[in-house]
Amino acid sequence: MKRRPWFAWASLVARLVLGGVMLVAGALKVTDPETAAQAVRAYELLPSSLAAPVGWGLPFLEVAIGLLLIVGFGVRASAVAAGVFMLAFIIAVASAWARGLSIDCGCFGGGGQVAPGQTKYLQEILRDIGLLALAGWLWRFPVSKFAVASETPSPTGVTAS
Repeated sequence: MKRRPWFAWASLVARLVLGGVMLVAGALKVTDPETAAQAVRAYELLPSSLAAPVGWGLPFLEVAIGLLLIVGFGVRASAVAAGVFMLAFIIAVASAWARGLSIDCGCFGGGGQVAPGQTKYLQEILRDIGLLALAGWLWRFPVSKFAVASETPSPTGVTAS
């Protein structure tokens, strides 16, 4: 497949948007890890013994993935990691919605119980599907403008990591 010149620019935008969202989401939670753990517990998906470590560790991973994407280092691997996060978030939010839980997603801090009319499950799922699409684009086309480490395309047009 012949690469179009705009692909590198589209990948730059995808890197900055996905990386920016991951960085901001993680940074807002890293300053209040107990609230992040509370948000994880609110989903009622993990045993209580795992909810706290996941809640405390998740923000640091989000920040790391976001920084890697923004600077353009290990784009394909970072995009896969971000995609796995987005898929997990979509499943978790859909599960909470299907089970009738009334919680804030905790995506950008906060989390926990909210009034039934205050949930925004559909918007959260649609946002995360869009971010998952960006991760998919970056997995397929990781070469972008202004990346610290450029992944070189092979003669077949598929980028080698």
